This record gives sequence, structure tokens and C-alpha cells, in this order.
Amino acid sequence: MTGKDPIYLPYGRQLIDEDDIQAVAEVLRGDWLTTGPMVKKFEDRLRDVTGSCYALSCSSGTAALHLACMALGIGAGDRVIVPAISFVATANAPLFCGADVLFSDIDPASGLMRAQDIRDLMANLSPDEMRSIKAVIPVNLLGEVAEIEEIAAIANEQGWKIIIDSCHALGSIYRDRQGGSHLVGDCHFADMEVFSFHPVKTIAMGEGGAVTCNDRDVYDRLALLRNHGLERNPQNLRVAPETPAPWYYEMQLLGYNYRQSDIHAALGFSQLGKLSSFIEKRHLLTAKYDRLFGGLSDHIRPVPAVPGCRATRHLYVVLIDFPALGIPRHDFVGRLAARNIGSQVHYIPIHTQPFYVDKYGPLSRPGAEDYYARALSLPLHVSMSEDDVACVVAQISDIVRGQA
Repeated sequence: MTGKDPIYLPYGRQLIDEDDIQAVAEVLRGDWLTTGPMVKKFEDRLRDVTGSCYALSCSSGTAALHLACMALGIGAGDRVIVPAISFVATANAPLFCGADVLFSDIDPASGLMRAQDIRDLMANLSPDEMRSIKAVIPVNLLGEVAEIEEIAAIANEQGWKIIIDSCHALGSIYRDRQGGSHLVGDCHFADMEVFSFHPVKTIAMGEGGAVTCNDRDVYDRLALLRNHGLERNPQNLRVAPETPAPWYYEMQLLGYNYRQSDIHAALGFSQLGKLSSFIEKRHLLTAKYDRLFGGLSDHIRPVPAVPGCRATRHLYVVLIDFPALGIPRHDFVGRLAARNIGSQVHYIPIHTQPFYVDKYGPLSRPGAEDYYARALSLPLHVSMSEDDVACVVAQISDIVRGQA
């Protein structure tokens, strides 16, 4: 991105190298296109990089959330706590199972759900509502890690299950209160964690997702649900003949076709091999942004790092006081676009979406609404250079100083 030769800089994009293309081409020349040996290789590598006992890939991050909810038996009459700031899929997944959601507020400075937000929500619930809560889904927004240990303490006390939405956070590391280090995805404080491999995420599969867990029974249930609920293993059949025919299978659960293909898995496997370099590049770019935004304007503040967390940022979000600048956000976004800089807003509070207003009525979540009013995601992806970051900040500085 230079003044002489401006190139549009999107807020996020994949980086595909020739070895990624070759990995996919090798699958296309082989015998397996759908779920096959490459899916297993991808899952084994993902298990290793997350430190989990089991990893199961699927067709999307949304599918991963749905599978996780189904695996816990979430259904009609249950309620699940979700943060008001996330992508809508976080809240939709429990509804796919027939459950309801309770929207927790979030920290307006970070966008993350806190333990205190859950306690505040609980204080306003009836005894029947409290008894119906089955699970909580914290979100590791932007790649930063929420108060997982504190939230887990509440969940354990109440008998709730925990699914962590880590779709933004592959590669992040955090410390617990005893100083122990944890990889996001190791499920140390959760029943399951879920990931997305959409092209703007840390690694790309085109479309893809995964669930990690440490319980073999949970993993087996996830595997059944991913493939129509079909069981073929003779040792696990319920009503099979004494010597099952090779074609015999049983549908034991109502599952879905959420399988991953070997084509996508080949790309994901190749990308996972570059995860360390992707992480370091994102750290480098994030640190550059942080340095350049320091002192730029009292009205522009980057979302701060969470103490004890070495986050691999999926998104770089700044919180801007647009009224104080005298520039409406849509105008600010337009001025950036005119300078070939893409931006986005993550996210519109879920409880304000028409579907949820129709379902639960108007709700007030002041922290989420405050965060949303100020949030703007700036370009962050591994194909960027530090000069690109400097150019983005320089253009924002010009806009702030009133240069159209």
C-alpha cells in the first residue's frame, strides 16, 4: 500500500501460498474427496496445536457450535447464556436445538463477557429461569481470552456446562490464577471449544470448523452427530445381527451432514503447518498498531490486551468516540474506503437483531451497546506489512485532523 500505487487493503483476507495449492491439488488427483485420510491428518495436527485430547473437524464454525450444543443434550426447556457481542451464530446454535438464550452484557472496553456480567444477569432471573440454565458460551472475542477461569467457577458451582467459542482465538495462550499456561483449545476449563477456519480467520480452509474436547464419550457423540447419527463400528451397534454385513449401519441419533471434505482439510493441514509464522506476524502487526496509536488522539483507543494473555489477534479493533470527532461512523468508514482502506464493525449486538427482538422483546445491555457504538475493525492479516499498518494509521490521523 503506497501513495504512488494505491491497493485496496481489506480488513481481513487469507494468505494462500503455492504449497497450499499443491496440497489441495494432490487430494484432487487422489481417490478421496470427501471425509477421508486428510481429514484425520488435519484433526491430529489440530489436536496437537491446541493441546486437547480430541479434535473433530466439520463444515463451519457454526456447525461446530451446533454440534457442541447437541453433544451436551441441550434442548427444549433449556437456556444457555451467551454474550450480547459476538457473531449471531453463537446465539443461534442453542436455538437450533430448541433451547433459549439469555444475553449477558459485556465489558464495553474489551467486548468480552466477564464473570460479573454473568452474576448481574443471574441477579435478575427468576428461580425457574435459573433452574433452566444448561450451559454458558463465553466468546474469546478478537483473539483475546475472556475470564474463562472465573466463568468456569460460576458454571461449576451452578452445574452448568461450558462451550468456549474460540473461533477468533486459534493460537492464543493465557495463564490461570496459579500461573499455569494454557493453549486456547485445550479445554482445561471447558467441556468443549469451537473454532472457525473461514478465510479471514488465523488459518483458512475456505469453509470449515472444529470442536476440541478431552472426553472420549463427548468426542464419539460429536462424530455421530456430524454424520447423520450413523454408526458403522460393529462394537457399537445396538440391534445388529451377530455377524453384521459390511454395508450395515445404524442411525442412532438425529444427526446432520456436517462432515469436512479432504479438499478443505488439505488446505487446513497445510495452513496449520504455517500457524507459528502466522501467529508471529499477527503479533508484529498488532504491536505496530499499538505503538502508532499511542498518543494519536484521545478519541481513538485500541481495545486493550487482556493481562496474562498472549493473544493471536484475529481482528484489530479501535474504539472511537465518533461524536467527539464530529464524524459519524458511516462517514469515517467511507473516508477510509476512499483511501483504499477496508474496515468493518464487529459486531452489532445480537439482542438488537429483529429476530431476537421479536422473540424476547427489547433488551438493554448497556456495555454491549456502548462497545458497538465505538467499535471499528481495521485491516489485520498476514499478507500485510508494517508499512501497511503505518499507512492505515497515517490515513486515520489525516481524517482526524480534518483532511478529507
